[in-house]
Parts: sequence; C-alpha cells; structure tokens
Amino acid sequence: MPNVAIIGAGPGGLVAARYLQQEGFTPTIFDQNPTLGGQWSATPGTSGVWPAMRTNTSRIMTCFSDLPHPPGTAIYPTNQQMHAYLEQYADQFNLTPAIHLNTRVDEISHNPSGEGWRIRTKSNDGASNEKIFSHVVVASGRYNKPSIPAIPGLDNFSGKGGIAHTFDYKHPEKYRDLRLLVVGSAISALEIASDLAMLGAAKVISTNRNQRYVLLKLLAGVPADHIAMTRYGALAMESFPMEAIAQSFKEFIISHCGSPEEYGALKPPDNVFEAGIALSQHFLPLVAEGRIQIKPWIEQITGNEVRFVDGTTETVDAILFGTGFELNLPFLSKEIRDKLAIDDRHADLFHFTFHPDLPNLAFTGMMELSGPYFPVLELQARWIAYTWSGHLPAIPREQMEAGITQYRAQRGGPRMVPMHYAAITFARAAGVEPDLHRWPQLARALLFGPLSPVTFRLSGRDNLSTAPDRIVEDAQAFGNIPNSQLTPIQQGQLHALAAARNNPAFTQFVRQICSAKSAHQ
Repeated sequence: MPNVAIIGAGPGGLVAARYLQQEGFTPTIFDQNPTLGGQWSATPGTSGVWPAMRTNTSRIMTCFSDLPHPPGTAIYPTNQQMHAYLEQYADQFNLTPAIHLNTRVDEISHNPSGEGWRIRTKSNDGASNEKIFSHVVVASGRYNKPSIPAIPGLDNFSGKGGIAHTFDYKHPEKYRDLRLLVVGSAISALEIASDLAMLGAAKVISTNRNQRYVLLKLLAGVPADHIAMTRYGALAMESFPMEAIAQSFKEFIISHCGSPEEYGALKPPDNVFEAGIALSQHFLPLVAEGRIQIKPWIEQITGNEVRFVDGTTETVDAILFGTGFELNLPFLSKEIRDKLAIDDRHADLFHFTFHPDLPNLAFTGMMELSGPYFPVLELQARWIAYTWSGHLPAIPREQMEAGITQYRAQRGGPRMVPMHYAAITFARAAGVEPDLHRWPQLARALLFGPLSPVTFRLSGRDNLSTAPDRIVEDAQAFGNIPNSQLTPIQQGQLHALAAARNNPAFTQFVRQICSAKSAHQ
C-alpha cells in the first residue's frame, strides 16, 4: 500500500487522511501540537482561538458529511465543541493511531535516491527522524503566521498594555479598564473588538485601511451562510458579469444588515468584492451604541498617542492587530519553494492543490476563503484521494499549466475566494457535483439551501443513501426552506440564470421545477 505523509492534524489533514485511507493509502499524520485539531486545539503559539470563541459559520456548514454535530449543539458551536468533534471524527475513521503529535516537520524535499518525498521531523524531546513517503499532503493551515503592518513609531509604543496580534488574544481580563485600539476589519478584529467592548475595556477604538461590509451571523434567525453562499450563488457567479454579481451581493447585505456608515462606521468601497466581507453579530450594533469608536487608518504613533490620517489623535494603553496572516510553509525545501514561487500570500498551484512539476505532492486549505471551510476541505480531500488512487484520470499537464498561468495573472487582486465558488470547483474536479436534473424534488434545497458537504454525496464515488433526507432536513432546519416549492422570487432568479447560461437542458430543467409540485411539500 502506498504511504502518505500528511502535515497537520487539523480539519484539512484529518479529512484528507480519511479519504486517502479509504482509497488504499496508509496515512501518517504529523502535528507539532500536543493534541489534534489545528486551530481548534487552542494551543498557545500555534492557534488563534480565544477562550470564548465560537465558530463564525453554522454547525451544518462546520462539519463533515460523515459526522453531523450531536443533537443539541448550538447553531454556532464553541471552540471546545469543535475540538471534541474533530477528536470524534479521528476516532470514527481510525485515524488516531496514525497521528504523531508533538512532532514538527523540519523539511519536505525530493527523495535524493529515487521517487517520492523525504520528510525530516523533530519531536519535542529533540529526537530527529527521516522517512521516505510516496505521497505528501500539506495541510498545515493558512492562518498561523501573524502579519503586522509597518507603522511609523510602532516600535516605540509605550502603552502599558503593549502590542499583540489577535492570534495571541487569550486573556481578555488583561485588557479590562484599558483603552484599546483594535486594528483591522477582518472577522477576528471585529469579534475581538466586540468581545472587549462587552467585557469591561475602558474604551475600544477600531481602525482599518478599508472598511468591509459586515454581514450578521443570523438573519431573521437563519444562519447567514445558509442564505449568502448557495449553489445558485455559485452558478450565478459563473453566469453573470462580475459587476452584476457584486452589485447584487451588496444589495443583499444592505437589505439584511444595512451599510456600515449607517451605524457610524466608515463607508466601504462600492464594489463589495473590493471592500471584502466580514461576519460579526455584535460589532455594528456596538458601534451604533458608541461602545466601539471608529477611526480611519493610522498615520503615526508617538509614545502612547496615536495619530490618524484625519488628523485626530487618541491616547491608548494597548494595540491589538487583526491584520491577517502571511502564507507560512517554512518546511518546504528551496527547490519546492522556487517551483511554487512562494511569497507571503501566494503559491503557484492548480486550484490551490497541485503543481505539474511536483508529482504526488498536494496542498489543502491554502486558499483565503470567504465562508465555511469544512465543505471545501472535504471536497478538496476527495479530489486528491480520487486522483491519486486512479479513480479519476490524471490531470493533463497543459491544463495545470494553464490554470497556474491564470492564477499568476491574478496575483495582487482580491484576496478572498468565495466558499460556494470553491466548493463547486472542487466538486466538479472530484466528479461529485450532483446532477440537478436527477433530483427535481430536491431542487429548492440544492439550489437555495445550505451548501453543506452532504449535498455532494448524492452521486459519484462515496455517494450516501441517506443524503437526500439529510439535505431536506438541513435545508428546513431554520425555516429558510420550509418546503421544496420554489418561491416566485426564486423562480425569477432561476429563469434569469437559465437565460444567462443559454443551455437548452438547463432551461428545460428550470421550466420543469418551476411548474412542478414538490414530492416533499
């Protein structure tokens, strides 16, 4: 049996091991932490989880298709529940014996004496080891090297609370009664600013270069990721002009949540994809209440005084940077790094996964994703496993080269990849995108319900007999899809989509489902 080394025992590594093991590979999983889970291990120094942190994606979208969360789990699980979930997943698929904890990978390089890859590791007791593997999956995560921007005077900041990145935010009580500046507008910055404002900080100021649109986590009781990131949305992205998609998404956000400047935050750029999107249930209401003050970007820091580009100043005791992460793959040999042209944001990979000159080496979870990761990680893992096992034909070299050329041309563009677009891309690559024509009774759930991993278990390899009932159950869980009869608005959206796609079969399908009564109604 071929052996595969998997770097990282977080969600991406575990789901890759699960499918590779099923396809006949013997996995060995290396992780530097004392417990599995990746970010969800909450290990100081290697995890950005803070004590009160919950998922920012719903439980249905933050699990794998083989293991729903236990009954009674909150809509947004705690980080402790997520860690327990991943431990259960590893046990269920007999992955736990394959995991080598407290083991850091020092280098991945070509096998100098033949095919395969040499993995050099070092355990916490200082013991070094070296082994050859036929295949390697890098699943070490995208968010583990904090980035702090260069700001004049930052090195001489004298506030008594000091400087930190949100990645190291573990003890909220240390900021009680302090004046805080939280830098950035991504999810962690907004959530931690909210956390501090509600936990007794004397003052919380939020500053950013570029105000994002903010989507509430719950929209009239329905998780936002059930509504905003659907299969219909993915099909629309590839069918309509991007300007129209951006405008439609902006109108969706504003109609449900308002625009940030209406709460007292800064006005974001008109193009929603240029601005970016963050999820936070509390941030904008706290701004409106005056419990979080908004400032533009920082011009200079002198002692503990911060001067902003609008000329105003604030005296602060501590600064927390929620300003993102650099791509961090220090264990790759120079040869591999040069092939991938790695910088702090990019690696030249075909669909973030393969490179034509690095056979039997794959990456998972390296994209900066907007939305839930679990469905995308599972689909990417299935694609890798089915390709390496030979169930899928080898990807033509010219196809990979063309994809990488296209990726290079987009370097420096928008950072975030929409989750629903990535999911459809990997599902097609893995041969598991459901044929909607075969499931007219599930049309509303499949098109407008949550794009959960089980929606990709209807057909193809590893299809599940229970998938149809689970899809309906998930779609109806919060009343967003009370039955499978399409609403007039959804029918209008599908007719417009059919016109844009100009595909006779799809047009006929849309006519059929828009006129039919549902078997599940």
